[in-house]
Amino acid sequence: MIKFAGFGRTLAVTLIVSAGLAGAAKAQDVTDEQIKTARGAIDAIGATSRFDDILPGLAARVKATLVQASPNHEAEINTVVDEQALALAPRRADLEKEAATIYAKTFTQDELKAIAEFYNSAVGKKLLADGPIATREVMKAAEIWATGVDRDLRAESGKKLDAMIGTPAADGGATQPQQ
Repeated sequence: MIKFAGFGRTLAVTLIVSAGLAGAAKAQDVTDEQIKTARGAIDAIGATSRFDDILPGLAARVKATLVQASPNHEAEINTVVDEQALALAPRRADLEKEAATIYAKTFTQDELKAIAEFYNSAVGKKLLADGPIATREVMKAAEIWATGVDRDLRAESGKKLDAMIGTPAADGGATQPQQ
């Protein structure tokens, strides 16, 4: 359930980035000013910060695979993979540019400015920080509410149906519907 916290924002960003990677050829449709404004909104909401751990995670997996295959060369493997990961780190900017392009195509400049303004405000920062907690608590409340409604729906429906069609007799036999 904790994974639902921020899930909507993550899903939206992931879908937008995926759609943008598929349509990268259309990137020239936005101006540098739109990209700059979109970067401000993306930075304000932290839309791409979830991707910060991709390269380190990939490097750790590559290291683990290579060390498993050649355990006597762990030090060399770690050094080489770390060097290569650092060499690839500048490519992170490509993802940032693509995300900004997607946001620039999705929102107007005025909307992007309003998004950045709101999320840079004290209330916007509080929403980013405490929103996932509130969402988690709302999900818990909804589960409790649904359990109670389910219980009451079953009980009340059972009472009404018992009155309409009868109930099984105490000896295990079924009674005839009441007429």
